[in-house]
Amino acid sequence: MSDHIRIDHSERVTAVTLARPEKKNAITQAMYQAMADAVNAYREDDEARALMFIGEGDYFTSGNDLQDFSMAAAGGGAADHDLPPVIQFLHAIRDCEKPLVAAVNGPAIGVGLTLTLHCDLVCAAQSATFAAPFVSLGLVPEAASSLLLPQAIGMAAASDVFMTGRVLTAEESLAMGLISRIFADEGFAEEARPLALSIARAAPQAMRHTKALLRTQNAQVSEVMAIESAIFAAQLRSPEFMESVAAKLAKRPAVYP
Repeated sequence: MSDHIRIDHSERVTAVTLARPEKKNAITQAMYQAMADAVNAYREDDEARALMFIGEGDYFTSGNDLQDFSMAAAGGGAADHDLPPVIQFLHAIRDCEKPLVAAVNGPAIGVGLTLTLHCDLVCAAQSATFAAPFVSLGLVPEAASSLLLPQAIGMAAASDVFMTGRVLTAEESLAMGLISRIFADEGFAEEARPLALSIARAAPQAMRHTKALLRTQNAQVSEVMAIESAIFAAQLRSPEFMESVAAKLAKRPAVYP
C-alpha cells in the first residue's frame, strides 16, 4: 500500500484519494498498485456500491511521476498479477462492473484525463482542466483513450487534444460531453460526495446492468488497450521518450532528429 493513496469507506462509498499534493499528485508505480488493489477490493465488497477518485490539494493529478515511470518495466507477464502496476490499474478500471465516479478537483493531466473515460460519472471543479500531452513526452495515448476520447468528444476535438496537447477548461469539457457536472472550487469535495452517495443508494443490480448496457464495447476497449500498450511500451524504450524526459526535467525544449 502506498502512503500516497488514502482509502476511506463510508456510507457504501469507497473514496480513493491521490494524496501526494507536494508533487501535484504525480502517480508512482506504488500508487498505481495501491489503486489497483483498491478497485479490485471494491469489486469484491458487496457492501461498497460506489467508488470515487479525488485528489488532495490543488491537483487531481499531474500524471505519471516521470522519474519513477521511466525506471519501471514496460513489459510484463500474461497474468494480471505479473503485469506492471500501471497496467494492473488500467485493467481494474476497465473491468470494474460497479460504478466509478471521478471528482476532478484540479488539473487532470495524462492518465488524469484517461482514467475518467472509464468512470461512469465525472464531475469537475470550476478551475479544473484536462490535458493529454503524450506526444510531447514521445508517447502515445493509453487506457483505450484513442477509442474512448473520440467517442466522448468527437474525432476533431480528440485529435486536437492528443496531437497539440490542448488544455480543456471545465466549461469546454462540459460542453463537449467529457464531464457531466461542474461544482464551485470552494467546498468541491462536499459537493461531489453526494453524487457518489446517490449512486451508492440506488438499486445495485439495476446499476450494474445499466453500466453493462452503456459499455457494450468493452471487448473493443480491451483490444485497443492492448494495441496501445504495445506501442506505448516500445515508445518508453525509444530515444524520443528519453529526450522528452531529459528536456522536461532540464526545463528546455526537446530536440528530435
